[in-house]
Amino acid sequence: MTIEVRPATEFDDVATLVGPRKPTSNVCFCLSYRIGNKENVALRGQARADRVRELCHQDPPPGVIAYLDDEPVGWAALHPRRDTSFARNRLIPHVDDLDVWSLWCFRVRPGFRKQGISHALIEGAVAYARERGAPAIEGYPVDNGGEKVNLTMAYVGTRALFESAGFVKAAVTRSVLDGFPRVLMRLDLESSQKSSKKS
Repeated sequence: MTIEVRPATEFDDVATLVGPRKPTSNVCFCLSYRIGNKENVALRGQARADRVRELCHQDPPPGVIAYLDDEPVGWAALHPRRDTSFARNRLIPHVDDLDVWSLWCFRVRPGFRKQGISHALIEGAVAYARERGAPAIEGYPVDNGGEKVNLTMAYVGTRALFESAGFVKAAVTRSVLDGFPRVLMRLDLESSQKSSKKS
């Protein structure tokens, strides 16, 4: 089984993974942190789909997709923080002034869970951000201490998932999800690039 992670440039694949069940809905498509709140609330139905299609054609696209034998099976939202609502989020701090990328949402299709797809997504997202010159990448997962997280709320990932990919806790946040505190996990890509060049 080979999992390949690619930039999310195919709208139909994004729709398969994070599109709403009802075409007229004004939820999901993973837009809530990617665009401003006012626009997010206003976009419905086809207009919402069209906005996502537009994002898929932008550089960089709105995230990465995991494929299993060319079938889209997992999604991760990834983008420079400056162009997301995290740039203005009062609950999640800025660690420094680096032009970091944010990794904030994971979705694995039912039937494909517990096959390492979330791990592949985070590794693929890191590789893509590094390739694009990001100095660091951060996520905002729950610190659940091994306790079960409600599947609907697990989209932010867990601290353990980020730690398995080399991220370290860089800050506490004032954000809480499903009763668990969220932490800011960070991976410095510039120092990891330097160390890989030395070896």
